[in-house]
Amino acid sequence: MSESTEGNGEGTRAVRAGLPEPVRNEPTLPGPAFAAHFHLPGEVGGPYTYGRDENPTWTLLERAIGELEAPGQDGLQTLVFASGMAAISSVLFSQLRAGDTVVLPNDGYQVLPLVRAQLEAYGIEVRTAPTGGDAQLEVLDGAKLLWIETPSNPGLDVCDIRRLVEAAHARGALVAVDNTLATPLGQRPLELGADFSVASGTKQLTGHGDVLLGYVTGRDGEAMTAVRRWRKIVGAIPGPMEAWLAHRSIATLQLRVDRQNATALVLAEALKGRPDITGLRYPGLPDDPSHKVASQQMRRYGCVVSFTLPSRERAERFLEALRLVDDATSFGGVRSTAERRGRWGGDAVPDGFVRFSVGAEDPEDLVADVLRALDESAR
Repeated sequence: MSESTEGNGEGTRAVRAGLPEPVRNEPTLPGPAFAAHFHLPGEVGGPYTYGRDENPTWTLLERAIGELEAPGQDGLQTLVFASGMAAISSVLFSQLRAGDTVVLPNDGYQVLPLVRAQLEAYGIEVRTAPTGGDAQLEVLDGAKLLWIETPSNPGLDVCDIRRLVEAAHARGALVAVDNTLATPLGQRPLELGADFSVASGTKQLTGHGDVLLGYVTGRDGEAMTAVRRWRKIVGAIPGPMEAWLAHRSIATLQLRVDRQNATALVLAEALKGRPDITGLRYPGLPDDPSHKVASQQMRRYGCVVSFTLPSRERAERFLEALRLVDDATSFGGVRSTAERRGRWGGDAVPDGFVRFSVGAEDPEDLVADVLRALDESAR
């Protein structure tokens, strides 16, 4: 492995994370290893045997993510997956059995209701509660696993990770935190006591809207062994090109995150005085309901701002009037996107609810475009 990035700043760590030892006349980041099988004479041995189990390109990416999620911590491992949902599923379905109980947020990612139905079909009891106010504590007794999503998507509520982890562990439950919206530069769930940090690398981690990826970082032991076994059985593995693109993209993570987070705060401040907007949420706003808890566990507040316009029609006119913002799902990309989230049908949000993902455009240009579109859509 290359020289440890422990002790360096976050930008230095992101630029150098996961790089191998330098070899004369070789690239600093080796290209993707396209291989279904490897030379394997005689007895089975060594790290690479078959492409569904391990790949050198994954190894470098997994090392890089681990250095960001838990710098300086030993006894951890990271596994990459074909998508964020593959990573989420690997934890839930590898840790739970018929008769177990899991606690999920009822205001999380809109695919979680589908996951709930599948868990229940396997005989697993599912309890839900909102993210805000640490409400999941009230339904924790007897659970095998607590699933936290903070900040929640799309409502941007925040819960106290330390408090929930302490309560869950006291009851013998494992804790997984969906860290997608925060990224490892926003918060480090494992440092806050969680057993798993899970995320979609499709979003801000890679940041260009051209890679589907997921990962799980957790403490070595039976739990992560079960996650690895699940990946092998299901085959939910990333392609080597996607893994290489993800690793390439991590080098600019701090630059992107700092720009996008700073602009998100500028945009949220600019929207505060609009009489046509209700329910404005951004954890970085000092008067946001989540700000106090977020500031105790987050170093950056994310690139997503949410708000509600008076009606579905108004929201659609607003989105159509935007010139620098794409009407698209997902978030975290260098190009700003926004969508009327209710069009998917899986989120309990008003018809005029807008999830806005702030990109890397000049703040003054982006704010001017948004305010102009709001004015035009009001006519």
